[in-house]
Amino acid sequence: MQIAKDTVVIIDYTLTDDEGQTLDSSEGREPLAYLHGAGTLIPGLESALEGHAEGEQMNVTVPPEEAYGNHQDGLKAVVSQEQFEGAPELEVGMQFQASTPDGMRVVTVVGIDGDDVTVDANHPLAGQTLNFDVTVREVRPATDEELEHGHAHDPGGQQH
Repeated sequence: MQIAKDTVVIIDYTLTDDEGQTLDSSEGREPLAYLHGAGTLIPGLESALEGHAEGEQMNVTVPPEEAYGNHQDGLKAVVSQEQFEGAPELEVGMQFQASTPDGMRVVTVVGIDGDDVTVDANHPLAGQTLNFDVTVREVRPATDEELEHGHAHDPGGQQH
């Protein structure tokens, strides 16, 4: 069976940056199961997998525009340390959920200057070209329940 809309796809993958540094991998963990066409994968990877079949291995390079977008300076803001009341000692690199005009976003602390805290709402991989080494382990039709829920369930019934 080929990967197409409304199929459940199970893949092993390793994600690296342009310097070859591993950013994420399913190695040593469960493979990734997803509902193709549901928009749960970055668009560039999902479109590259379309039409492939179980057992195929491929290397996919995804530019920022088809992944997490380009880095936007407008998504940085300076806020008062008071905004983090109840949080542990702030350190650069910490991540928090924040309510924004566009809904909830994860923000990363990128700078601390006295009471001023600079946060960045860009995805940590924004602006990066992503390189995937992917092996398709399984392709099957989605169940009615998976289609209704909009995501894959593994054979044990767990949601992904």
